[in-house]
Amino acid sequence: MAFTNDQLERYSRHIILKEVGAKGQKKLLNSSVLIIGAGGLGAPAALYLAAAGVGTIGIADADEVDLSNLQRQVIHATKDIGKPKVLSAKESMEAINPDVTVKTYQTFVDSETIMDLIKDYDFIIDGTDNFPAKFLINDACVIAKKPFSHAGILRFQGQLMTYVPGEGPCYRCIFKDPPPKDAVPTCKQAGVIGAMGGVIGSLQAMEAIKYLLGVGDLLTGYLLTYDALTMEFRKIKLPKHVKNCPVCGEHPTITELIDYEQAECDGI
Repeated sequence: MAFTNDQLERYSRHIILKEVGAKGQKKLLNSSVLIIGAGGLGAPAALYLAAAGVGTIGIADADEVDLSNLQRQVIHATKDIGKPKVLSAKESMEAINPDVTVKTYQTFVDSETIMDLIKDYDFIIDGTDNFPAKFLINDACVIAKKPFSHAGILRFQGQLMTYVPGEGPCYRCIFKDPPPKDAVPTCKQAGVIGAMGGVIGSLQAMEAIKYLLGVGDLLTGYLLTYDALTMEFRKIKLPKHVKNCPVCGEHPTITELIDYEQAECDGI
Protein backbone atom coordinates (compact mmCIF):
# COMPACT_ATOMS: atom_id res chain seq x y z
CA MET A 1 0.00 0.00 0.00
CA ALA A 2 1.42 3.36 -1.05
CA PHE A 3 0.61 6.48 0.93
CA THR A 4 -1.20 9.34 -0.76
CA ASN A 5 0.31 12.82 -0.47
CA ASP A 6 -2.39 13.72 2.06
CA GLN A 7 -1.54 10.65 4.17
CA LEU A 8 2.17 11.43 4.08
CA GLU A 9 1.39 14.85 5.52
CA ARG A 10 -1.31 13.65 7.93
CA TYR A 11 0.92 10.98 9.49
CA SER A 12 4.27 12.75 9.06
CA ARG A 13 4.91 12.99 12.82
CA HIS A 14 4.38 9.24 13.13
CA ILE A 15 6.45 8.31 10.11
CA ILE A 16 9.55 10.12 11.40
CA LEU A 17 9.44 8.15 14.66
CA LYS A 18 11.78 5.15 14.57
CA GLU A 19 9.24 3.18 16.64
CA VAL A 20 6.53 3.77 14.02
CA GLY A 21 7.81 4.72 10.58
CA ALA A 22 5.98 3.99 7.34
CA LYS A 23 5.72 0.30 8.21
CA GLY A 24 4.14 1.01 11.58
CA GLN A 25 1.68 3.50 10.14
CA LYS A 26 0.56 0.89 7.62
CA LYS A 27 0.06 -1.51 10.56
CA LEU A 28 -2.23 1.02 12.22
CA LEU A 29 -4.21 1.59 9.03
CA ASN A 30 -4.70 -2.19 8.74
CA SER A 31 -5.68 -2.63 12.41
CA SER A 32 -8.99 -2.53 14.26
CA VAL A 33 -10.07 -1.46 17.76
CA LEU A 34 -13.48 -1.79 19.41
CA ILE A 35 -14.41 0.83 22.02
CA ILE A 36 -17.22 -0.22 24.34
CA GLY A 37 -18.73 2.98 25.75
CA ALA A 38 -18.74 6.39 24.04
CA GLY A 39 -18.49 8.32 27.32
CA GLY A 40 -15.76 10.05 29.28
CA LEU A 41 -13.16 7.34 28.62
CA GLY A 42 -14.26 6.23 25.18
CA ALA A 43 -14.48 9.78 23.85
CA PRO A 44 -10.79 10.76 24.02
CA ALA A 45 -9.71 7.21 23.17
CA ALA A 46 -11.84 7.30 20.01
CA LEU A 47 -10.60 10.72 18.95
CA TYR A 48 -6.93 9.83 19.36
CA LEU A 49 -7.27 6.44 17.68
CA ALA A 50 -9.03 8.05 14.73
CA ALA A 51 -6.41 10.79 14.52
CA ALA A 52 -3.66 8.14 14.65
CA GLY A 53 -5.10 6.37 11.63
CA VAL A 54 -6.31 3.12 13.17
CA GLY A 55 -8.10 1.83 10.11
CA THR A 56 -11.27 0.37 11.60
CA ILE A 57 -12.77 1.56 14.88
CA GLY A 58 -15.96 0.18 16.35
CA ILE A 59 -18.07 2.14 18.86
CA ALA A 60 -20.68 0.36 20.99
CA ASP A 61 -23.08 2.38 23.16
CA ALA A 62 -26.86 2.31 23.57
CA ASP A 63 -27.30 5.83 24.97
CA GLU A 64 -28.10 9.25 23.55
CA VAL A 65 -26.16 12.44 24.26
CA ASP A 66 -27.50 14.60 27.10
CA LEU A 67 -26.37 17.92 28.50
CA SER A 68 -24.69 16.43 31.58
CA ASN A 69 -22.39 14.34 29.34
CA LEU A 70 -20.64 17.34 27.78
CA GLN A 71 -18.57 18.17 30.86
CA ARG A 72 -16.31 15.19 30.10
CA GLN A 73 -17.42 13.38 26.92
CA VAL A 74 -15.51 15.61 24.52
CA ILE A 75 -16.42 13.71 21.37
CA HIS A 76 -19.96 15.18 21.61
CA ALA A 77 -21.11 18.80 21.29
CA THR A 78 -24.16 20.81 22.35
CA LYS A 79 -25.67 20.35 18.90
CA ASP A 80 -25.55 16.57 19.44
CA ILE A 81 -27.92 16.52 22.45
CA GLY A 82 -30.57 13.87 21.81
CA LYS A 83 -28.48 12.15 19.13
CA PRO A 84 -27.29 8.54 19.58
CA LYS A 85 -23.79 8.67 21.06
CA VAL A 86 -22.43 6.26 18.47
CA LEU A 87 -23.60 8.52 15.64
CA SER A 88 -22.21 11.65 17.29
CA ALA A 89 -18.89 9.87 17.87
CA LYS A 90 -18.75 8.61 14.28
CA GLU A 91 -19.30 12.11 12.90
CA SER A 92 -16.54 13.58 15.08
CA MET A 93 -14.08 10.81 14.21
CA GLU A 94 -14.72 11.03 10.48
CA ALA A 95 -14.32 14.80 10.63
CA ILE A 96 -10.85 14.31 12.13
CA ASN A 97 -9.73 11.57 9.75
CA PRO A 98 -11.61 10.40 6.64
CA ASP A 99 -9.16 7.47 6.32
CA VAL A 100 -10.87 5.72 9.23
CA THR A 101 -13.83 3.37 8.90
CA VAL A 102 -16.10 3.78 11.92
CA LYS A 103 -18.56 1.00 12.70
CA THR A 104 -21.38 1.81 15.11
CA TYR A 105 -23.32 -0.51 17.41
CA GLN A 106 -26.21 1.22 19.15
CA THR A 107 -26.92 -1.61 21.51
CA PHE A 108 -26.55 -2.68 25.12
CA VAL A 109 -23.53 -4.94 25.39
CA ASP A 110 -24.53 -8.08 27.25
CA SER A 111 -23.74 -11.78 27.38
CA GLU A 112 -25.73 -12.42 24.21
CA THR A 113 -24.09 -9.74 22.06
CA ILE A 114 -20.51 -9.26 23.24
CA MET A 115 -18.80 -12.26 21.67
CA ASP A 116 -20.11 -11.35 18.25
CA LEU A 117 -19.05 -7.71 18.78
CA ILE A 118 -15.44 -8.42 19.76
CA LYS A 119 -14.66 -11.30 17.41
CA ASP A 120 -13.33 -9.26 14.46
CA TYR A 121 -11.29 -6.66 16.40
CA ASP A 122 -7.59 -6.71 17.25
CA PHE A 123 -7.90 -4.83 20.56
CA ILE A 124 -10.78 -3.89 22.88
CA ILE A 125 -11.10 -0.75 25.01
CA ASP A 126 -13.36 -0.90 28.07
CA GLY A 127 -14.82 2.58 28.39
CA THR A 128 -17.84 1.47 30.40
CA ASP A 129 -19.19 2.97 33.58
CA ASN A 130 -20.31 0.03 35.73
CA PHE A 131 -18.91 -3.12 37.28
CA PRO A 132 -21.21 -5.63 35.53
CA ALA A 133 -20.02 -4.40 32.14
CA LYS A 134 -16.36 -4.47 33.19
CA PHE A 135 -16.54 -8.06 34.40
CA LEU A 136 -18.47 -9.04 31.28
CA ILE A 137 -15.85 -7.47 28.99
CA ASN A 138 -13.03 -9.12 30.92
CA ASP A 139 -14.60 -12.57 30.85
CA ALA A 140 -15.49 -12.33 27.16
CA CYS A 141 -12.00 -11.16 26.20
CA VAL A 142 -10.33 -13.91 28.25
CA ILE A 143 -12.55 -16.59 26.72
CA ALA A 144 -12.10 -15.17 23.19
CA LYS A 145 -8.38 -14.56 23.75
CA LYS A 146 -8.66 -10.85 22.97
CA PRO A 147 -6.36 -8.18 24.46
CA PHE A 148 -8.10 -5.26 26.14
CA SER A 149 -7.56 -2.13 28.21
CA HIS A 150 -9.57 -1.68 31.41
CA ALA A 151 -10.01 1.73 32.99
CA GLY A 152 -12.18 3.52 35.51
CA ILE A 153 -12.53 7.06 36.85
CA LEU A 154 -14.29 8.62 39.84
CA ARG A 155 -13.94 12.03 41.49
CA PHE A 156 -10.25 12.97 40.95
CA GLN A 157 -8.94 9.42 40.61
CA GLY A 158 -8.45 6.92 37.82
CA GLN A 159 -6.91 3.56 37.13
CA LEU A 160 -6.09 1.33 34.18
CA MET A 161 -4.53 -2.00 33.29
CA THR A 162 -4.02 -4.02 30.11
CA TYR A 163 -4.76 -7.68 29.59
CA VAL A 164 -2.92 -9.68 26.93
CA PRO A 165 -3.80 -13.39 26.70
CA GLY A 166 -1.16 -15.56 28.32
CA GLU A 167 0.99 -12.62 29.46
CA GLY A 168 -0.48 -11.47 32.76
CA PRO A 169 -3.46 -11.38 35.09
CA CYS A 170 -6.97 -10.43 34.00
CA TYR A 171 -9.32 -7.97 35.70
CA ARG A 172 -11.04 -10.77 37.61
CA CYS A 173 -7.68 -12.02 38.94
CA ILE A 174 -7.39 -8.73 40.84
CA PHE A 175 -10.96 -7.79 41.72
CA LYS A 176 -12.58 -11.28 41.62
CA ASP A 177 -16.29 -10.30 41.77
CA PRO A 178 -18.41 -7.16 41.39
CA PRO A 179 -19.10 -5.35 44.68
CA PRO A 180 -22.61 -5.68 46.12
CA LYS A 181 -25.22 -3.47 44.48
CA ASP A 182 -25.07 0.14 45.78
CA ALA A 183 -21.88 -0.57 47.77
CA VAL A 184 -19.85 1.81 45.60
CA PRO A 185 -21.22 5.26 44.66
CA THR A 186 -21.71 5.98 40.98
CA CYS A 187 -20.09 9.03 39.43
CA LYS A 188 -23.53 10.62 39.27
CA GLN A 189 -23.63 10.32 43.06
CA ALA A 190 -19.95 10.99 43.82
CA GLY A 191 -19.00 13.24 40.89
CA VAL A 192 -16.06 13.14 38.51
CA ILE A 193 -13.80 15.93 37.28
CA GLY A 194 -14.16 16.04 33.51
CA ALA A 195 -10.47 16.10 32.61
CA MET A 196 -9.99 12.70 34.30
CA GLY A 197 -11.61 11.11 31.27
CA GLY A 198 -9.08 12.85 29.03
CA VAL A 199 -6.10 11.66 31.07
CA ILE A 200 -7.13 8.03 31.47
CA GLY A 201 -8.92 7.61 28.14
CA SER A 202 -5.86 8.94 26.29
CA LEU A 203 -3.69 6.41 28.12
CA GLN A 204 -6.03 3.66 26.95
CA ALA A 205 -5.57 4.86 23.37
CA MET A 206 -1.81 4.79 23.89
CA GLU A 207 -1.95 1.20 25.14
CA ALA A 208 -3.95 0.19 22.07
CA ILE A 209 -1.51 1.92 19.71
CA LYS A 210 1.53 0.32 21.39
CA TYR A 211 -0.09 -3.10 21.19
CA LEU A 212 -0.93 -2.70 17.50
CA LEU A 213 2.58 -1.48 16.71
CA GLY A 214 4.30 -4.06 18.93
CA VAL A 215 6.43 -1.42 20.68
CA GLY A 216 7.13 -0.40 24.27
CA ASP A 217 5.95 -1.91 27.54
CA LEU A 218 2.24 -2.39 28.07
CA LEU A 219 0.47 -2.25 31.42
CA THR A 220 0.33 -6.04 31.39
CA GLY A 221 0.84 -7.24 34.94
CA TYR A 222 0.46 -3.72 36.36
CA LEU A 223 -2.30 -1.46 37.63
CA LEU A 224 -1.61 2.22 36.98
CA THR A 225 -3.41 4.62 39.32
CA TYR A 226 -3.61 8.40 39.08
CA ASP A 227 -4.59 10.94 41.74
CA ALA A 228 -5.19 14.31 40.09
CA LEU A 229 -5.27 16.22 43.39
CA THR A 230 -1.75 15.15 44.34
CA MET A 231 -0.60 14.71 40.72
CA GLU A 232 0.75 11.26 41.53
CA PHE A 233 0.88 8.18 39.33
CA ARG A 234 1.50 4.77 40.94
CA LYS A 235 2.41 1.67 38.94
CA ILE A 236 1.44 -1.31 41.07
CA LYS A 237 2.89 -4.70 40.16
CA LEU A 238 0.21 -7.39 40.04
CA PRO A 239 0.55 -11.14 40.60
CA LYS A 240 2.00 -12.79 37.51
CA HIS A 241 -0.52 -15.60 37.52
CA VAL A 242 -3.53 -16.29 39.74
CA LYS A 243 -3.96 -20.05 39.58
CA ASN A 244 -7.45 -20.03 41.09
CA CYS A 245 -8.87 -17.22 38.93
CA PRO A 246 -12.36 -18.43 37.96
CA VAL A 247 -11.96 -17.35 34.32
CA CYS A 248 -8.25 -17.51 33.37
CA GLY A 249 -6.93 -19.82 36.10
CA GLU A 250 -5.80 -23.41 35.82
CA HIS A 251 -9.30 -24.78 36.44
CA PRO A 252 -11.77 -22.10 35.28
CA THR A 253 -15.27 -22.26 36.70
CA ILE A 254 -16.65 -19.43 34.57
CA THR A 255 -17.21 -20.90 31.12
CA GLU A 256 -20.36 -18.95 30.28
CA LEU A 257 -20.80 -15.19 30.42
CA ILE A 258 -22.69 -13.61 33.32
CA ASP A 259 -24.97 -10.56 33.27
CA TYR A 260 -24.69 -9.07 36.75
CA GLU A 261 -27.18 -6.49 38.01
CA GLN A 262 -26.06 -3.18 39.42
CA ALA A 263 -26.81 0.53 39.21
CA GLU A 264 -24.95 2.31 36.44
CA CYS A 265 -23.03 5.54 36.58
CA ASP A 266 -25.17 7.25 33.89
CA GLY A 267 -22.22 7.45 31.54
CA ILE A 268 -18.62 7.93 32.53
